[in-house]
Amino acid sequence: MSGYFKELFGGTKSLFVGLGITFKYMIKPVVTVQYPHETLVMPPRFRGHIELVGDEETGAPKCVVCGMCQKACPTNCITLTGEKPEGGKKKVLTGYILNFTTCSLCGLCVESCKFDAITFSRDYNLAGPRKDAYIFDLKKRLEEKSG
Repeated sequence: MSGYFKELFGGTKSLFVGLGITFKYMIKPVVTVQYPHETLVMPPRFRGHIELVGDEETGAPKCVVCGMCQKACPTNCITLTGEKPEGGKKKVLTGYILNFTTCSLCGLCVESCKFDAITFSRDYNLAGPRKDAYIFDLKKRLEEKSG
């Protein structure tokens, strides 16, 4: 019989401990965000996927197709293409593809760019139904953004 009361007392004690924790958190301020209707304010040091930086005057990408970002990437998620136009002195960027499914957000590509042609984006709520939704053509995104 004493085992019965011991178990009853232990269960009642654990119930009140649980209720105490619940009441303690009931009076604390709410920390969740109602996502579709509210968004988080991202801190200034937030690092999203990379994006191309456009020239302020022309709007064209600052990238000179040196390939340093592609060489610095440990996961090989950057594919860079460029061509030298006839009569031109330097290469022109024709394609900049980022495979975000393999990107580790290490930032080595941004650090290796001597021309400040790429930076971290402010996008944080990326969602898509397929893997293809995370393969970004950064040159096309820059063109859509600038104009």
